[in-house]
Amino acid sequence: MNWIKKTLLCILIILIGLIAVLWGVSTYFQESTVDSIYSEMEDLPSANTVIVLGASVHSNGKLSPILQDRVDTALKIYKAGKVKQFLLSGDNRKNDYDEVNAMKNYLLERNVPEDHILTDPAGIDTYDSMYRSNAIFKVENAVVVTQNFHLPRALFIANGLGLDYTGFAANTKHYKTENSLIRREKLANIKAVYEVIIHQTPESLMISNSSKVD
Repeated sequence: MNWIKKTLLCILIILIGLIAVLWGVSTYFQESTVDSIYSEMEDLPSANTVIVLGASVHSNGKLSPILQDRVDTALKIYKAGKVKQFLLSGDNRKNDYDEVNAMKNYLLERNVPEDHILTDPAGIDTYDSMYRSNAIFKVENAVVVTQNFHLPRALFIANGLGLDYTGFAANTKHYKTENSLIRREKLANIKAVYEVIIHQTPESLMISNSSKVD
């Protein structure tokens, strides 16, 4: 019985340690990026580009509520004259799944000129989106748009890559999947620390379907 108690104690200690690490990293991300995250349009510094990070789209090309809020928020920033162009970064690895063109079509339907829209179909995760935004699209200053629970990680990565990016929160409602996304975010934070430390290079650095505003 003693070995069972010792094993359970070891497991408990490990779990407590993991929780402490997850909490500590999350807290650090939030505290280190809080001054770069904005929620009021009048306070947001101007930048050349607004980066919209991808999220799920439906099979008919309709944006999920989370992604629609991101694109709508970016559109408000653009219409307020805070940025000149969009960089839509998302997953298009499969022919039947396309986040970036779903976002692009949404903006085109709202009268955004096509030459004001850059698309990155290889932004398969947050790190790749941040890395490629500068390495491929030469974006030196930008506003990153995503939900509050995601912004600290996105900006931590950007800071770690030496990028001068700010963030603007796209929270306009409570999402059904928000609690699970927040839990997932805690784990993704650890991955982000590793990627930044080793300065990981994304597998794909190919540019496609893009245009640039001078």
